[in-house]
Amino acid sequence: MENMNMQNAPPPPPLGGGQMPPPIPQLPPQMFTTAAQLLDLTDKKLMVSLRDGRKLIGVLRSWDQFGNLVLQDTVERLFAQNLYADVDRGLFLVRGENVLLLGEIDLDRDDYVPPTFQQAPLDQVFELHKQEQAQKKKQEKMRHKKLAAYGFEGEHSGEAIL
Repeated sequence: MENMNMQNAPPPPPLGGGQMPPPIPQLPPQMFTTAAQLLDLTDKKLMVSLRDGRKLIGVLRSWDQFGNLVLQDTVERLFAQNLYADVDRGLFLVRGENVLLLGEIDLDRDDYVPPTFQQAPLDQVFELHKQEQAQKKKQEKMRHKKLAAYGFEGEHSGEAIL
């Protein structure tokens, strides 16, 4: 995508008599951040970070106006401590509201793994990941208890009124 700004916008057409009206700053259509921006990323390898913390790597094959994504040859990458493992997921549909971050993967550096991480067997990484998630959940519960003591309510702790 081009780097566009207000100065790159095309000039407005001249008025009758050859006079140009004072320019009204307008953003070029390429600057809008809608699902149409995904057009540039179609058929490219992406890393998608989801709201629940999962990381997916796959080729973007299709998308719609809501930002829903169809990823092909998808792998879910699990991280635990300094280890990682990939889980094959195949064709994957991601609901647009769950996308936290997405970016194109540089194919020249695709195989580069930072020296602090090592690939490990899936079952080992999965167990470590599960332990980390349980620890986070426990810390979150304690945090909510402390906040409740000060009068703050949790996100889903209120009564449901029907």
